[in-house]
Amino acid sequence: MGDKIKKLDKATLRKSWWAWYTGNLSSMSFEWLESFGFAVSMIPVIKKLYGDDKEEELKALKRHSSFYNTEPQLGSVINGIVCGLEEERANGADIDDEVINGIKIGLMGPLAGIGDAMIPGMYIPLLLSIAMGLAEGGNPLGPIFYIVTFLTTITALSYFVFLKGYNLGTKSVNLIVGETAQRARESFNLLGSIVVGGVAASYVNVTTALQIPTGAEKNLVVMDVLNGIFPKILPLLLVIFCWFLMSKKKMSPIKVMGVLVGLAIVGVAAKFF
Repeated sequence: MGDKIKKLDKATLRKSWWAWYTGNLSSMSFEWLESFGFAVSMIPVIKKLYGDDKEEELKALKRHSSFYNTEPQLGSVINGIVCGLEEERANGADIDDEVINGIKIGLMGPLAGIGDAMIPGMYIPLLLSIAMGLAEGGNPLGPIFYIVTFLTTITALSYFVFLKGYNLGTKSVNLIVGETAQRARESFNLLGSIVVGGVAASYVNVTTALQIPTGAEKNLVVMDVLNGIFPKILPLLLVIFCWFLMSKKKMSPIKVMGVLVGLAIVGVAAKFF
């Protein structure tokens, strides 16, 4: 009864979150991915809870150096949950390594699905579409808007879900892997597809200068015919082509951009574009 209860203070939690926020992808490899970023983020927590026991510190660092990978912004909720579990363990709760690693592994997949659908799948294309509109004519407001808006909102989201994970503890597990989360994931995937489609329709512009001689005074302008049948069909075909290269042929975005540059050179030389 005389043992002092160990409690993580706000400063320690902020240090842990900041280490994860700034270093989650700093030590990437196919073998470890984000594992060492997670371990480093737990150092302030480990020192606070086990600072008087070097053996426990070492065990905790090894515990959090196992394979780990998730969407890092929304995934910071897992860091918060693990901080809560470590606090309970330090105070004598029956929580072993398997429980902590099991929760990490069990949550990192669902969080990756939700986070990837929300942030790179929906939120980033939405911000980019607004920024590109603002940047027309070389206006610097476009990139400034994107950088400031993205950093402030993502930072706030990451810190908020981190603290929520810590405060809710294992109660938040059901929110992440339950039926509601599955419906949310499907909704975000659908919304992300709509947003990307809207961005492509608004900002991808491909035209052809091809004309077919008809023997009359005016040649047949192929672009006018295509617009009369299916407006924006060339941008649509270009987007589908890029999707095919990345999804089916597993080409990187850099290689796809190289293919597009090559097509543009050939098309202009052949007076097709």
